[in-house]
Amino acid sequence: MSARTWNASQTMLSRLGSFARIREVGILAAFVLVVAVTTAKNPNFLFSPDGFRDLLLTPSILMLVAVGQAVVIITRNVDLSVGSVLGLSAYLTGRIFVDFPSLPWPLVFVIGIAFGACLGLVNGALVAFAKVPSLVITLGTLYAYRGINVWWTGSDRINASDMPDGFLALGTDSVANIPVLTLIALLVLGCAAWYMHTQRGGRELYAIGSDPDAARLYGLRVTRRVLVAFVVSGALAGLAGVLYAARYGTVNSQVGSGFELEAVGAAVIGGVAIFGGSGSVFGAAIGAYLLMTINRALPVLGVDDFWQRAVVGALILGAIVLDRIAAARQVKRFARMREASHD
Repeated sequence: MSARTWNASQTMLSRLGSFARIREVGILAAFVLVVAVTTAKNPNFLFSPDGFRDLLLTPSILMLVAVGQAVVIITRNVDLSVGSVLGLSAYLTGRIFVDFPSLPWPLVFVIGIAFGACLGLVNGALVAFAKVPSLVITLGTLYAYRGINVWWTGSDRINASDMPDGFLALGTDSVANIPVLTLIALLVLGCAAWYMHTQRGGRELYAIGSDPDAARLYGLRVTRRVLVAFVVSGALAGLAGVLYAARYGTVNSQVGSGFELEAVGAAVIGGVAIFGGSGSVFGAAIGAYLLMTINRALPVLGVDDFWQRAVVGALILGAIVLDRIAAARQVKRFARMREASHD
């Protein structure tokens, strides 16, 4: 690949990124609109003692999973196993507290994250080295990890009484009226955004998602970057599992069911192109907040359950259509740029 072609490709990525940023502003505006309309209907939605706290707290766990999912999708892959990883990590966390009650909870916190990273490593190795499509691999590990969780958990359930108060405080305490769990999620979001937009490794993830073959010809370490993306996704799902145990205090075999689709939906709605190479973790985070807020707001507005699901589905379909339109326009512009460069 010539330097001129590579530069043109990067220009197209930059323009797609600009479109994604416009989408993020739109999604943020939609979030504000949903909150405003629902609060006008029922002021307790925002202004009750727990209203503002719940608005920040409820989407935080999904936000962590969506950020990891966004990193994977940007590389033109997908991780459908994150819900099962979350569930396994949550149960592992509770099980450690039951079997090793003297173990310091910060160490258990780290174990849960490392466990999720290991499960992500399995996904990444199969995708990056075996060259099997990520949709197939992670669909398989979704069921495999969930099956292990059901077998391991059985009819058992971990309760809040099995966990130390210091650990449970992560899911209940606040700092300056902002939940600690939300602060943790925002810290992770900031670190992920900093890496993706300022570090060479993060920028290479975008190049890989834009055109894996071209990135490989250019000398990028495609296999390593894809592997790292899946490890990050697994680690964040593991962290979400640990925080789920702290937030709800009860863990059973069904924890995490459905999170994989919500995480993909949040990322796509937030401007992360499902075909890779465009979007941001900020957009995925905003998408997570919008999805969870809609789920809370529509019942307050008296909308039936069917229409609640239809609204979410329409948002996802609309986001994909917008991505395809934007991508098609940029491909045409790229083609014209190449023709101009040959003249």
